[in-house]
Amino acid sequence: MTLIKLRHHRANYDLALMFDISEFSVANIVITWINFMYHQWKELNIWATRDLVSYFMPSDFAKKFPTTRIILDGMECPVQKPTCPLAQQATFSTYKNKNTAKVVVGASPGGLVTHNPPAYGGSTSDRQLVERSGLMKACNRGDSIMVDKGMSVQDLFAPNDILVNIPTFLKKGNQFHSKTLAKDRKIASKRVHIERIIGLAKTYKILTTPLNATESVLASEIIFICFMLCNFRTCIVSANA
Repeated sequence: MTLIKLRHHRANYDLALMFDISEFSVANIVITWINFMYHQWKELNIWATRDLVSYFMPSDFAKKFPTTRIILDGMECPVQKPTCPLAQQATFSTYKNKNTAKVVVGASPGGLVTHNPPAYGGSTSDRQLVERSGLMKACNRGDSIMVDKGMSVQDLFAPNDILVNIPTFLKKGNQFHSKTLAKDRKIASKRVHIERIIGLAKTYKILTTPLNATESVLASEIIFICFMLCNFRTCIVSANA
């Protein structure tokens, strides 16, 4: 029942008819199982070691960005507009132009979700999400991470000797140098892995349709579970990607 809820985001009324139980029982069962799965899987250390990341790193990735520990990208999950004005302000995303729950997800080059921190309101910036996640302490010296150009976090990782591979910003009136353009294309070709993983997570329709007030409270748990379920599915990153 809970997996149907996550995959199809069916209304409690539909699930009540399907399983011949009351709507109240459906709500209790779904909430209980979401909390149970979250707390059980949260006990697992999904952060992959440097050796493990290197062992499962695709061959082409290892040639171009061998020190990459994680690829980061932001994801927003729509929520119904809260009644409280403060909650409306906290969850309103100027990027999506609607109320959302936001999280920065990270995956290893091999396609395993290894960083899945709590969600925040849509008004929170990517930089704030990375800073609050404590990712800087999890990486080792000499590691590198890969991010989108909208995520300016180089200064957060620099003190720990961690390189941030990020596409170059184009200043007004300037043109890219051929070497810079080639490097940016390499980064983009590898960053697409995290975008595909996020796309896989969004096959769970609960992440693409607005969460109601009860579900919004469990946004962190729901997002965490959907990405953990992706780790049980066939890897979408090929060995020579």
